[in-house]
Amino acid sequence: MQKDKPSGTDDAFPIGRALSAVRKMTGRWKTPAVTVFANQRRSAFMILVSTVLSLRTKDETTGVASRRLFKRARTPRGMLRLSVEEIVELIYPVGFYNVKAKNLLQISEILIERHGGKTPKDMEALLSLPGVGRKTANLVLTLGHGLPGICVDIHVHRITNRWGYVTTKNPDQTEFALREILPKRYWIPINDWLVSYGQNLCAPTSPKCSECPIERHCAKVGVTRSR
Repeated sequence: MQKDKPSGTDDAFPIGRALSAVRKMTGRWKTPAVTVFANQRRSAFMILVSTVLSLRTKDETTGVASRRLFKRARTPRGMLRLSVEEIVELIYPVGFYNVKAKNLLQISEILIERHGGKTPKDMEALLSLPGVGRKTANLVLTLGHGLPGICVDIHVHRITNRWGYVTTKNPDQTEFALREILPKRYWIPINDWLVSYGQNLCAPTSPKCSECPIERHCAKVGVTRSR
């Protein structure tokens, strides 16, 4: 009996050629803020903090807020020396700054009490931290620890569905679908590439299809207007 294909996959889509083209284009655009910190050999904890700050926040704001906070605290113990009010002042105006300030203190306390002050390398342990979902956990595993993982944010979810490479309803489903079909060499870099591509070319509405080298392969799922 033939095994069913992973949900919504399209064997005809040339994922290798598509990602190679995207990678070449990303050199024109800014690197996502969390990756900038990772490239500077920041600790897994700092990547965790930056990723928490980045949720529902523009990259420029995330970068500035992270740098302000890291001048005062770069470890869980350093974070616990700050009050909620001090953290709020340092990270403002990231989205949901009050909630994130409280979460950062709780995360730091848990890391000290349960993990000896270290940022865990285990998905389930990361998901148990307040405010940490699969996107954040995967970024910490991949950028912080160099372990295999696929970080799926809204750009990766939207674009891989638009291409017709997967057919899924939310980022978590997309991650699991990609784990089945995406060659492992693309697992770690796909998020950086598609975030830049999605912010600058393959926009949610009116994407610049006329400028896109992948246009002839793209199924354009959900695209009603393009440039």
